[in-house]
Amino acid sequence: MAHWLVKSEPDAFSWDQQVAHGIEPWTGVRNHMAKNNLKAMRRGDRAFFYHSNIGKEIVGVVEVAREAYPDPTAETGDWVCVDMKALRPMKRPVTLAEIKADPAFADFALVRLSRLSVAPVADEYWARICQIGGWR
Repeated sequence: MAHWLVKSEPDAFSWDQQVAHGIEPWTGVRNHMAKNNLKAMRRGDRAFFYHSNIGKEIVGVVEVAREAYPDPTAETGDWVCVDMKALRPMKRPVTLAEIKADPAFADFALVRLSRLSVAPVADEYWARICQIGGWR
């Protein structure tokens, strides 16, 4: 199982909305690197749900329920989306400030590629963030 981080601005689509919808298409990605990351996701992979812009924190964990398919919100191009299923919230949100303050996260995509909306998460980062946030 691979691990990922997906970002959403909570005023556009929040963790609470993800939970309320249960399974929701992750649409609107318009960056080629992020699109390739969506294409690499497999059913059962897990992702941190990150509130960007407002909050700037990892608030929950979602699971890929359906692999990449054409994004119905795209007017042109070969954009894709995946379906995400809400699993559970973090016991305690993990903030971007906390992550940036820890030198062990220096190579983490959230720090290095801060504008990328869909990014892989190495196993060691996944384990550490789960530990900090109390997610089991």
